[in-house]
Amino acid sequence: MRIGLLADTHIPEAREALPVEVIDAFRGVDLILHAGDIYILSVLDDLECIAPVLAASGDDDYGVTVADKRVKRIHVLELEGKTVWLGHERHHLRMQSLHENPDIIIFGHEHRPAVERCGDTLYVNPGSPTYLDYQRGLGTVGILTIESGRADVRILSL
Repeated sequence: MRIGLLADTHIPEAREALPVEVIDAFRGVDLILHAGDIYILSVLDDLECIAPVLAASGDDDYGVTVADKRVKRIHVLELEGKTVWLGHERHHLRMQSLHENPDIIIFGHEHRPAVERCGDTLYVNPGSPTYLDYQRGLGTVGILTIESGRADVRILSL
């Protein structure tokens, strides 16, 4: 299973619309996970033309965005035998993971990519495709591949 990962799109603040480079990077994925700070639902709608989409609500998301059925504060998913959590802020997810043991935690909020292992949990921040390091312009997304019980993550520069 190939999963497209992104966070902190900040559209239309960072840019008018989702960059075409994101669409190209996600061609052929089975699922797309957005780790929050979506701002407008057209971002999720555009991504859904590629694959099913789930999103975490970010600290800057509100109104119709957080009311959308694709958006939750935290998604807990079972994907190819792995427990995957999708949320926005690493700190909140890490505190909750003290009581449970997810295999993979996908988060955003920091606007920079990170792939780290803490104990048995893999933490992944795909960065931002539009606002990397709080600078407008093309940034990064991630591709998470889960096959035969093994998870592999690549961060792609757009």
